[in-house]
Amino acid sequence: METKQILKDIGKRCQGEIYLGIVGPVRSGKSTFIKRFMEMAVIPYIEDPDVKIRTIDELPQSGKGKMIMTVEPKFIPNQAVKIDLQDDFKINVRLVDCVGYVIEGASGYQDDSGIRLVKTPWYNESIPFDQAAKIGTKKVIQDHSTIGIVVTSDGSFLDIDEQSYHSATKEIIQELQDIGKPFIVIVNSKDPSSSKCQNVVESYQKEYDVPIIAIDTTNMLETQIVHLLQEALNEFGIHEVKIEVPRYIAMLNQKHWLKQTLDEALKNSLVEIKKIKDVKHLTEGIESYDFVKRAYLKSVDTSHSSATIRIEERNGLYDELLTNIVGYEVDRSSILALLQELMTIKDEYDGISNALSMVRQTGYGYAIPRLEEIELSKPEIIKQGSRYGMKLKSKAATTYMIKIDIESTFEPIIGSKQQAESFIDYLNHNGNDKEAIFSCDVFGRKLGDLIEEGMYYKLNMIPENASLKIHDILSKIVNKGKSNVIAIVL
Repeated sequence: METKQILKDIGKRCQGEIYLGIVGPVRSGKSTFIKRFMEMAVIPYIEDPDVKIRTIDELPQSGKGKMIMTVEPKFIPNQAVKIDLQDDFKINVRLVDCVGYVIEGASGYQDDSGIRLVKTPWYNESIPFDQAAKIGTKKVIQDHSTIGIVVTSDGSFLDIDEQSYHSATKEIIQELQDIGKPFIVIVNSKDPSSSKCQNVVESYQKEYDVPIIAIDTTNMLETQIVHLLQEALNEFGIHEVKIEVPRYIAMLNQKHWLKQTLDEALKNSLVEIKKIKDVKHLTEGIESYDFVKRAYLKSVDTSHSSATIRIEERNGLYDELLTNIVGYEVDRSSILALLQELMTIKDEYDGISNALSMVRQTGYGYAIPRLEEIELSKPEIIKQGSRYGMKLKSKAATTYMIKIDIESTFEPIIGSKQQAESFIDYLNHNGNDKEAIFSCDVFGRKLGDLIEEGMYYKLNMIPENASLKIHDILSKIVNKGKSNVIAIVL
């Protein structure tokens, strides 16, 4: 990724304002980092020659030895510089060089009267050096930065023990974690690949869940700057995670076991997703399910803090789901015939679906005839006084539904009283499990079959002539209106 692209991504994420707060212990290389960063990633992209010269003049000077150089916070440059990137996108860039935390072995923070007093932008009066470092760090990160960069050292540049840096760095990291802004940690070293430096990096990584990067700030390359900024960008919160699944899985209804399992897996995994960098861990949890062949991070849009994860199903899942839904094994060659049959059934069902919905809600429902089911009579001329008109009769069959509660009683003679009580106890014990009750054996037959027979018998008890009379009565009510009085004698 090019420098301009990473700056653009961060700029979009930060509404065009890239303010880097550089904090850390004294004599760790903060000023050196700022100078090198500006020279490699900012100044080359400033188009206005006057602004470029002014920015170069405002770069901090790196000091050598144990003497502290930065004694007050500085904005570099004093006014944020504007950089034009691709697609006419503009960003404002500025770095803040903060007073460092005091460490044992450094000099320049004391004078004859004790802790040195320094000026800060936040107070009219001078304050002690160590107090300025702590207040400045909080102010810079909280109020003047979009990204924090902690610069510490392994002690390879100066005759200062690494442990002196460690305690101050630990305090700074904890402060930044409390503030909640995205930040990274740089371990400045003459030899970043040395075992000494890597041990320092590992010690911080064990304590903190933030990027810890070893680098030589004096000789920092543009590619390393891009890497640093990418790591910082990954520390921003994630706003959206898109999940791509095969289309047929997306079409399953929410009650299907696969959809519910997948939703539950995503729900549990997303709880742990806080930052952009966490998204890659989401795929690990998804891949543990047997219906998943592979889950991978398809893309990350860091500028909008969104990511897309693609889930690939295992081989044969489609056929298994089809069999599960249909209820029997269906090969691909017979799907067309099955669809034709289902469409015929659907067409029939659509005609009465409204009636079913009504009868379930109110106990009474009717199906409105479709236009193609309506028969028209031959139109006739009619006369009303001196005026004429026409009469057109229409006729169509419709379906009426009435919901009736059927009561059926099952009274088997089992044997002794003890046997009857035992059977009742079994039914009471399994009262919430209808399947267990219906499956229990009574006289060699399932109880469910016996109950169904009782219901069927009740329905068959209606005489045919009574059914016809009910049909005639309903027809008269519908066609002649509700004003008629109808008496039903049973």
